[in-house]
Amino acid sequence: MKKKQSLHAYIKEELVERIKSSVYKVGDKFPTENELCDEFQVSRTTVRSALNQLTMEGYLVRQRGKGSFVAEPKVHQTLSATTYGYDEQLKSQGKKGEITLKSMDVVPATGNRKRVFNLEENDPIQKIKRIRKANNEIIQYEIAYIPWEVAPAISKKDVERSLYRSLQEHYQVEIAKTTELLEIVLTDKDTSNYLECEIGLPCFYIETVAEDKNGRVIEFSKSYFRGDKTNFKIERHYSSNN
Repeated sequence: MKKKQSLHAYIKEELVERIKSSVYKVGDKFPTENELCDEFQVSRTTVRSALNQLTMEGYLVRQRGKGSFVAEPKVHQTLSATTYGYDEQLKSQGKKGEITLKSMDVVPATGNRKRVFNLEENDPIQKIKRIRKANNEIIQYEIAYIPWEVAPAISKKDVERSLYRSLQEHYQVEIAKTTELLEIVLTDKDTSNYLECEIGLPCFYIETVAEDKNGRVIEFSKSYFRGDKTNFKIERHYSSNN
């Protein structure tokens, strides 16, 4: 153990390594607190702290009256430029994706929405709330805004699939560039309701601005990804001169 590393952090890292190396496989019942106390020769409080962190980070799931079990691997998504959409990325991981529309309204262009889209005051904007699932588990809640003039009266069918693909096929609007801002946030009452998780769960929060080849903003979205169900891959390529 590293000198300045706490006992519960050391135990947590050791248990994560065992999960990743399949010492404990998906669906396996995890050792009890007492068993881990005996193995590591530490207090129940120390073991409980490690197990709580493993549960919060999505490595374990707890079943009341039965104990803890090794969770399914997190849904892996790519933030780098990719030609693969949501369904394709999940399919490559052996998972089935699903997008469900929760609500769709028309709201006025005011404040930040007016600024982002460079619209006139009160111009109509479509506000679309969706959730995404992987193997029937909710992993993402998204609020997307699209100006009415870009895709008038976009349909439920169009938004329960790849939004960018629908825009291209039905409205001849092609996304040429996206700019994304990634932060870590804690769920509030509203987001936890859509994500079906407890309030205060750490989430990845991504704001996206999508533009066409002329620099016109086509879509602005805010997405919340469950931190215990997802992770992200960022791939960079460097020239030999770097």
